[in-house]
Amino acid sequence: MSLSQDKPTRILFVCLGNICRSPTAEAVFRHKAGQAGWHNLLQADSAGTAAWHVGKVPDARSQQHGRERGYDLSSLRARQVTTADFSDFDHILAMDADNLAELEKLRQQAAAAGQGRTARLGLLLDEHPDTAGRDVPDPYYGGPAGFDEVIDLIETATDALLRRLLKARGVFGCGC
Repeated sequence: MSLSQDKPTRILFVCLGNICRSPTAEAVFRHKAGQAGWHNLLQADSAGTAAWHVGKVPDARSQQHGRERGYDLSSLRARQVTTADFSDFDHILAMDADNLAELEKLRQQAAAAGQGRTARLGLLLDEHPDTAGRDVPDPYYGGPAGFDEVIDLIETATDALLRRLLKARGVFGCGC
């Protein structure tokens, strides 16, 4: 997908309810892009395929574990993916295969409705050097270790994603 150099690349991170994994990915990616000085070239958002938590803040445990690592999730609010997201975003990255399948159905609806270009779909962990094809595990029903594992996986995957997206824009040696 060829984009103008002055237009930001937009990434949407998606999980089921948009209260644990995808807002964590959004916050981590935004933080890392800002640290590298590229927040103006790379924009992130998050959403869920289900509408259960629309308007709610991320899970308190996600916020706590994120805060402990320097990521602020407190201003984020859950929303549901829409067909318009396929024309508003350049990349839509699912946290797991089930949500990727739901996104594929929505992309087909967007295309059938003639909503313009469609975002590239993929799994976030396909960006991770050691976990291609794996799901980011849902920590919601587990203990604290699950939230730490999610952040570990997301940090590594978003570092690789950030480098790849900047390289595609001709930015090398980003320090990320």
